[in-house]
Amino acid sequence: MLIATDEAGAAVKKPSRPAIGRMLANLQRGNAHLILERVEEDMDGSWYVRVLLCDNNTYQLEFRDGVAAEHYQTRTVSQEKVLTAVLGWASGKTDWKDGFMWNNIGSQFGADDAQHQG
Repeated sequence: MLIATDEAGAAVKKPSRPAIGRMLANLQRGNAHLILERVEEDMDGSWYVRVLLCDNNTYQLEFRDGVAAEHYQTRTVSQEKVLTAVLGWASGKTDWKDGFMWNNIGSQFGADDAQHQG
C-alpha cells in the first residue's frame, strides 16, 4: 500500500494521481516535503520516494530501495519532472529514474539507521 505524507502532517492512504499532484503543488515553506512510502507486510526495509522543496525553489528528490546503502538523491528545478518521477515510482514503472543524475548518499546513514527499517 502507498501512503503519502507531507510536512504539515496530512497523510493519504492509497493516494490517487491527482492527490499526489496536489500534494506536490502545495509544497511551500512550512510544508516543504512530501514522502510517498510503499508499505507491504512482505517487504523488509524502507521503500520510499521523498521530495523536498528547497529555499532556492529547486527540488531535492530522494529514494530508498529497502536499505540505507540504496539511498539516492538528485536535484532539479522542474516540478513537472518531479511529478512524472514520483508518479512513475508510485505505479511501479522501471524507467521513472531516467532523466536524472543520481548520487548514492547511503554513506550518510549510519548502521543504526539500517536497523530501524520496516
